[in-house]
Amino acid sequence: MRIAVVALGKIGLPLAVQFADSGHDVIGVDVNPETVATVNEGKEPFPGEAFLAEKLAELVPAGRLKATTDYAEAIPGADAVVLVVPLFVNDETWEPDFAWMDAATRSLAEHLTEGTLVSYETTLPVGTTRNRWKPLLEEISGLKEGKDFHLVFSPERVLTGRVFADLRRYPKLVGGLSEAGTKRAIEFYESVLQFDERPDLPRPNGVWDMGTAEAAEMAKLAETTYRDVNIGLANQFAVYADKVGIDIERVIDACNSQPYSHIHRPGIAVGGHCIPVYPRLYLSTDPDASIVRTARTFNSGMPQYVVDRLTEILGDLKGLKVAILGASYRGGVKETAFSGVFATVDALKAAGAEVVVHDPMFNDEEINKFGWEAYHLGDSVDAAIVQADHADYRELKPADLPGVRLLADGRRVTNPELWAGTPRIVIGQP
Repeated sequence: MRIAVVALGKIGLPLAVQFADSGHDVIGVDVNPETVATVNEGKEPFPGEAFLAEKLAELVPAGRLKATTDYAEAIPGADAVVLVVPLFVNDETWEPDFAWMDAATRSLAEHLTEGTLVSYETTLPVGTTRNRWKPLLEEISGLKEGKDFHLVFSPERVLTGRVFADLRRYPKLVGGLSEAGTKRAIEFYESVLQFDERPDLPRPNGVWDMGTAEAAEMAKLAETTYRDVNIGLANQFAVYADKVGIDIERVIDACNSQPYSHIHRPGIAVGGHCIPVYPRLYLSTDPDASIVRTARTFNSGMPQYVVDRLTEILGDLKGLKVAILGASYRGGVKETAFSGVFATVDALKAAGAEVVVHDPMFNDEEINKFGWEAYHLGDSVDAAIVQADHADYRELKPADLPGVRLLADGRRVTNPELWAGTPRIVIGQP
């Protein structure tokens, strides 16, 4: 098959590589000429994705994969077009911002030809495929969905850093607007993906027909919103545990020893492209989902909670030098999407603290570009907050933070034995 992938980001590029590695001819479209040039050199434009560099170095020189900024080069004649353009959410209104996706869809539609399968993999509010993309594609292309082309929704379900492994491990969900479109999409994904055996699943691992595009849209929203709600519950338990002097980690371990309990872990923030965003996409079509809204609000308030605890112990933070350890949204990933670092910086500055930021994955220049002062271990500091659970912080000790009067470990990653004699607090631990 000839396959076009729209948007060569941290999900789109590995998908393009996966399709090419499965024996198909793939062309990727991206608005960033630097990304396109790097891919065409057979190099990875971003670090951290397992096996991506090796596969690019093999597939690009072999002519199986190439990139372009020109939709006119990629879309006409494609057997399938897979779109993974980012969807943003307005921080103030919590409403989805379709600007980038609308632009990509219009460009795609201008060059769409008969017989093409169009699959959206970007997480969407329920009803978007049918009510937004179908009429837009039909209006601009002049083609009829279900007759001249097929449109489906098939959510990406992978985690950056391990995309290729996750593509094998998790069932591929497909929801079409017609029976014929769904059948075509199932055949497509069965030809580009391979699956691990999963005896734990209720049916064989592979491509699963969700019945409708709406069901597929909700499945992705539901699985991610569940995590946010679960973490919100864990955070609420942890805040209560702080009040009454209980170690919430022991409580959660005890609860999860019984097979019907799956409580997640509390922490200073819930970051990344998915968990903080998708509950808001869900709320955009189900505004009465009070449980979802409460959890999202509670989780977004955790950085302020940690800063408030610092104030309770140290008193006025005005003029104190406080280091935030970790700009990334989670350990081992060089990515700040919806990271708790932003709210933590804001809360500390509002309290009058002098804020510095450290992250082993970012250099000083990269830290400075965010408007922050870079911190180096070994420099004097009054307090520190662990915001990301980088492996480097497991062996962190007071000597690394000369003058530190309090460490607030928001990820429970530091070794308590190394902090004997120096005040250290952890969310939900007396």
